[in-house]
Amino acid sequence: MRNLRTAFGLLTTLPFGMPEDWRPGDSGRAGIWYPMVGIVVGGLTWLSWRVFILYFPPLIAGVLTLVVWVVLTGGLHLDGLADCCDGLLVSATPEKRLDIMKDPHLGAFGGIGLLLVLFSKAAALSSLTPSAGLGIILAATLSRWFILPAGLLPLAHPGGMGADFASGLKRSAIFITAILPLGLAFLLGAQGIYAVPVALFAAIAVLGLAIMRINGVSGDVFGMLVEVTETSVLLTFTL
Repeated sequence: MRNLRTAFGLLTTLPFGMPEDWRPGDSGRAGIWYPMVGIVVGGLTWLSWRVFILYFPPLIAGVLTLVVWVVLTGGLHLDGLADCCDGLLVSATPEKRLDIMKDPHLGAFGGIGLLLVLFSKAAALSSLTPSAGLGIILAATLSRWFILPAGLLPLAHPGGMGADFASGLKRSAIFITAILPLGLAFLLGAQGIYAVPVALFAAIAVLGLAIMRINGVSGDVFGMLVEVTETSVLLTFTL
């Protein structure tokens, strides 16, 4: 239960709280619950979307659903996305890029990245048909599963949340937890099955960019990974 509480405390604003006696590697040991957290976040977001589409035009319903999604996660992954856009897209040395990513101020690239992802998500949520709405849950759980294999990649710097996650992560958790998003994708039919390789391609692109630009991954990269793969899954379900 400690790891479950840690997973919800790290990834959501739901009132689970964090263990008071934090130990190094706790975020990695909690990783086995990350896809389940995605199911809960996605399920609550999907329920909100189902209510909104009953009373609002599609565009308004999509925007309101996105607001709920962001509130449930506290904008955690969006912050990582913005930091990565600011740092990874600038022309500089890996060390300078890491310094930029640590800077709390939002730069031009970060602002543009945030707008593009948020607009894409809002547009996708506005375009989903009732039968495709469960793609919201798949997007939330599959994206959080990708954090687990990403944790095996080289670290961009020795400290931070990325290092803590990697130190506690068990390789077996990667395979055990894959059952949840892959099983859901199969149950959702052709769109769900197509969404998996699309999200995988997006994940490879994000992680490949990070390795090329800062020689590894970090907590911010994990945030960008979640946002980009969530968006790719949602867009697949609009086809």
